[in-house]
Amino acid sequence: MCDEPVDPDMSVNDARGPSVDSRTADRKAKITERLAHRGCNSRKGAVKVVIAWPDHLHVAEPAPLITVAGRLERKGGREMVGRCPTKKDAHEVAEWLVDRFSQLVPGLPVTAAVEAGGGQFLVVLAAGRR
Repeated sequence: MCDEPVDPDMSVNDARGPSVDSRTADRKAKITERLAHRGCNSRKGAVKVVIAWPDHLHVAEPAPLITVAGRLERKGGREMVGRCPTKKDAHEVAEWLVDRFSQLVPGLPVTAAVEAGGGQFLVVLAAGRR
């Protein structure tokens, strides 16, 4: 959740210790659990989870990535996640998204494409169903 490594051997009583995170309480969803810091996982229950887009990326109308991850995981397909002013910016965003989704939804093959449209460049994520 915070992009910092979790030490599975650390005490579970420590805020930086391991806890099991599942992104949803939906028992029907086929979501793999993952390790998270106990403090991060506890804080997630108090506030809606949001994955921040890095400030160095130039993207307009960025999509909420947790929501996108859930839809791609359930349905597969394609989803437009942001608009960029230049092709270079769009490729940087696409590269970051593929890396981010490999951590967010391990095992779900996600690719990113850059498509020109309306004088801007759209970043589109695609995933196959598991």
